[in-house]
Amino acid sequence: MNNSASKKNNVTKWLFDNVIYVFLILLVIGIVIASPDFLSVTNFINILSQSSSRIIIALGMAGILITAGTDLSAGRMVGLAAVVSASLLQASDYAYKMYPHLHELPLIVPILIAMVVTGLIGAFNGVIVSKLHVPPFIATLGMMIIVYGLNSMYFDRPPYGAQPIGGLSQSFTTFAQKGIPIGQYQIPYLVLYAIVAIILIWVMWNKTQLGKNMYAIGGNPEAAKVSGVNVAKNIIIIYMIAGLLYGFSGTLEAGRVGSATNNTGNMYELDAIAACVVGGVSLSGGIGTVPGVITGVLIFQIINYGLAFLGVSPYIQYIVKGAIIVVAVAFDMRKHAKKK
Repeated sequence: MNNSASKKNNVTKWLFDNVIYVFLILLVIGIVIASPDFLSVTNFINILSQSSSRIIIALGMAGILITAGTDLSAGRMVGLAAVVSASLLQASDYAYKMYPHLHELPLIVPILIAMVVTGLIGAFNGVIVSKLHVPPFIATLGMMIIVYGLNSMYFDRPPYGAQPIGGLSQSFTTFAQKGIPIGQYQIPYLVLYAIVAIILIWVMWNKTQLGKNMYAIGGNPEAAKVSGVNVAKNIIIIYMIAGLLYGFSGTLEAGRVGSATNNTGNMYELDAIAACVVGGVSLSGGIGTVPGVITGVLIFQIINYGLAFLGVSPYIQYIVKGAIIVVAVAFDMRKHAKKK
């Protein structure tokens, strides 16, 4: 009886710890049963392509969450990077070019400009949080509004006003839309960029002093400070790295879609936070892995793509996504409370 009760308790504990995964797996199974055509190589490649830029955003967000912070300005930084890079990478013969006299720049230049801009904004977020001791929620909420205002001012410029920035150069669209042919299929370049970002962030989190400090700060900032960690400096660097990742992702989004507006990236921060929590990153700080973040993003993209594939109303999709977020956070907080 004792052995049986112990097994029952272990099963109950496992279900409690993984209830969100069980629910999501059942949801995916339901999608496949409703439409077996969903299981195809083409759909899988499309999901990977759509997930790539989201993974890059989520990796930046996850680092901040591990320090027990948050970043509500992420989506607006993605939008700013998309608009800046697109405005500098329009084809020279495009009739509605934002800068008519600007020759086509080398691809790397606008991408670096966009990343530097968002990296500086991220660093500024870190300064506000670590030096001025403003709660991350409030600091990044304010920055979200500021960045959207700045982006809208830049985007809504004469003589064409607030028109989508299109006519992107061939090099830019190739960079974001093409891929490596393998048989009758094509592995998108976006997937390769995401893999590079994943490797770099994994190394940073697991093999560098910055990564160790990040976990220490999230676990107990006072203990980290006593042990000699420069908490403010590390927080600023983590926010700056997140900004750089948002910037790169924004350029990929502009190239993937083929245009950009000041609303590009809207609400991406909430998707990133949700994916991180579903992937095991604790909102209480100190806990999170790169594979977990990737898993969370892929789960969300499979559900989004699957529901859209079935023709489910976008309004229902919002309800499902919101419910997943609430449940994931609720169980995360309960697990953290039990550990205390």
